[in-house]
Amino acid sequence: MEKIYEELKVLGKDLTDKVASLIHEGNVRRLIIKDDKGHTFMEVPLAVAAIGAIVAPLLAAVGALAGMAAHFTLGVERVADEEPAPPQPPNPA
Repeated sequence: MEKIYEELKVLGKDLTDKVASLIHEGNVRRLIIKDDKGHTFMEVPLAVAAIGAIVAPLLAAVGALAGMAAHFTLGVERVADEEPAPPQPPNPA
């Protein structure tokens, strides 16, 4: 599996919504939330957050962070979808 890393600039007021949508995508493996100076506030492996009981407190913590700064950088580590193998022609036997 290939890992893809991307960074998104997010305003504080949109941080919780963006994190929630990334969690629901399913191919995100880790989120890193940094302020505009590059200081890491939170790093969450989403294999852990996939358990339903952890998602709500995680979003509450992210919501609390959103009030602390105006701009955030959201680091997103994804697993690339593997391309399916090409279909095999039928065996003329």
